[in-house]
Amino acid sequence: MHQNADTRRTVLKIAAVFFAVLLALSAALLALNLWERHNGTFSGMPEALEKERIYRGETYTLKDDVQTMLLLGLDTYNADQPESFSNAKQADFLLLLVMDKTNNTCKAIHINRDTMAEMDVLGVAGDPIDSVTKQIALSHTYGNGREVSCRNTANAVSRLLGVAIDHYVSVTMDAVPVINDLVGGVTVEVLEDFSQIDPTLIKGQTITLRGDQALTYVRSRQGMEDPTNIQRMKRQKQYLEALYDRSRQCVREDESFVSRAALAMADYIVSDCSGNRLETMLSQFAENKLEIVHNMDGESKAGEKFMEFYPDVDSINEIVIDCFYEKED
Repeated sequence: MHQNADTRRTVLKIAAVFFAVLLALSAALLALNLWERHNGTFSGMPEALEKERIYRGETYTLKDDVQTMLLLGLDTYNADQPESFSNAKQADFLLLLVMDKTNNTCKAIHINRDTMAEMDVLGVAGDPIDSVTKQIALSHTYGNGREVSCRNTANAVSRLLGVAIDHYVSVTMDAVPVINDLVGGVTVEVLEDFSQIDPTLIKGQTITLRGDQALTYVRSRQGMEDPTNIQRMKRQKQYLEALYDRSRQCVREDESFVSRAALAMADYIVSDCSGNRLETMLSQFAENKLEIVHNMDGESKAGEKFMEFYPDVDSINEIVIDCFYEKED
């Protein structure tokens, strides 16, 4: 498939808002003729936002033409298990892209995987039979491990923020070392002490990550001095920025890079969209300037078994207003 300059810029702009695997995702979406098997449409949860909202004495109006896409990084490997309603695939990384098509801007909401949220419990037919409040990453464990699980996670995010999720895309974690090595390694300054996990990752040293070392860096939490997901999210953001710079260099130097990445990554992706639909959305996102990546304020606590993150309600409100509303003059 011919890759022109506009297509290459598309890859770079999308890569700027996802962590380790988003570049791979973007590249794969540019070769959608390889995987037209996903041709459904995900309607998401009903729109819950008021047309007008008063917050801290100011009046805000809902934007007219906003589109959302939920990006999921699954904390598992592509070959871990077959499609099953007893899957254990957790949504380890969640990022909601919010595109304002009127103003040609894009914002992103980075959601802590430990966020306590209401989610559906699904029966074997994929229909809700109950609801529970757990870490939002666990919403993906209900369903078949593919489209049904992604939809369940999208619904949980929709409830958390009170907004509709238009589309979703998920990528398994084994994509990280693949794309890392495709760009020739990613150089970072190690932010934390990894001595109990990988002695080659020494805090404060600058290192070019190779293969599974990259996955260790963006994925590790247990065994770290600070096991909360807050620190891991900082590493993921750092890695993203370095990956972005490295990928930009690769695209400049090698026009075949996008095609090679697509061939390597096409099998790691699950989405509700058809290939043509994703290609259209990718082009739309590429036309918009990324303004900000929001992180919710809140408190991390040790639960009975795992860490739990309780987001601040005011923080959620402020993020939703910033992404979906505009202040009246």
